[in-house]
Amino acid sequence: MKLSEQLLKEGEGILRLKPTWVPRSFCRPGKRIKLDPRDYYVLGLNKGGIDERWLSSTTWAENGPGTPKDEGLSYIVSRDGKKKMLLRDAVSELKGKLIGENLYKKYKKWPMFSKFFDNAGPLPHHIHHRDQHARRVGSAGKPEMYFFPRQLNNHKGEFAYTFFGLNPECSKKQILECLKNFTKGDNHLLDYSQAYEIELDTGWDVPPGVLHAPASLCTYEPQFASDVYAMYQSVLPNGQCLSEDLLWKNCPKEEKGNYQYLLDVIDWPANVDKDFKKHHFMRPIVIHSDKTYTEEWICYLSKLVCAKRLIVYPNQKVIIKDNAAYGMILIQGHGSMGKWEIETPTLIRYGELTNDEFFVSEEAAKKGVTIVNKSSNEPLVMLKHFAENPDLIKFFKKK
Repeated sequence: MKLSEQLLKEGEGILRLKPTWVPRSFCRPGKRIKLDPRDYYVLGLNKGGIDERWLSSTTWAENGPGTPKDEGLSYIVSRDGKKKMLLRDAVSELKGKLIGENLYKKYKKWPMFSKFFDNAGPLPHHIHHRDQHARRVGSAGKPEMYFFPRQLNNHKGEFAYTFFGLNPECSKKQILECLKNFTKGDNHLLDYSQAYEIELDTGWDVPPGVLHAPASLCTYEPQFASDVYAMYQSVLPNGQCLSEDLLWKNCPKEEKGNYQYLLDVIDWPANVDKDFKKHHFMRPIVIHSDKTYTEEWICYLSKLVCAKRLIVYPNQKVIIKDNAAYGMILIQGHGSMGKWEIETPTLIRYGELTNDEFFVSEEAAKKGVTIVNKSSNEPLVMLKHFAENPDLIKFFKKK
């Protein structure tokens, strides 16, 4: 029996995942993702601080030359912690048995991951490429969505506003000039964008091709399985400068130096949409709510990825069914899920195992997962990230 089969059998269709930490050289950690304060720079100053935890990931983190081959990839671990293997490899071996036949037939991989990104200050106005541009560097476009969980945001950092898109009245000529001025100091790209104050327990949809400068909140971010991006803003409000190589990241070699190409990466109609918030802001939508549990759609405007929040109330036991495989992260409380004990850690050392992150096979999800909240006082709260989910389509058809 292969190790992937052993681990799937051990968990009765539910796989335990090891925390996956990712540094970014151009970011400053916000220190809200429960990593031990001693370990935020454990990988060295040249790698940068750890400001992200990747969830249910089969996607390599594109962190430049020298990046370890498993950076960003989730590991499955056995109950005793002695056996482990990459989730990516388990998907390759188990195929549809793990993620569902239709999904595997379409993508031949688990086509999404989620993450917590957690920064002390705002990120630069940047972009994720659409398919036609990402394909030129052997990748895929990257739609993503944001949700700002209250449990991970006891403070909002230095700048609680996210810039999205561009002002409707700006011109392509003005943005082209900003791009050309990237190495000359502040290129004033934010002069042509609009900021929105972030509200906890709400979310935003960010399609590929849309410029965005995320706020300094700890953010839950379901996204398609890709790590393509380019930074279009040169200097942050705190004076931090970005290197020019980030402007040309994921740009084909033959296009480097071609600022018109950078402009073409921008989905212009989507960026200058005068009703941007109306089309991209997301409040949770209740699927079910009673004294036992509440389940909500929290990320639902993308066709390729989506997410739910499940709240099980104190001393309650529920059986939850889904028609798709999913990854989950527990953000409050303790109890059990299937045969696994689950708990929300207070502090995690780098390399330490936890019982807060799992992957549920399609078969187990359809059969129904038994979840027990073993606290008499505190709700149990988990976030569940899916790729394409037929339940989402059915739900909105009913609406």
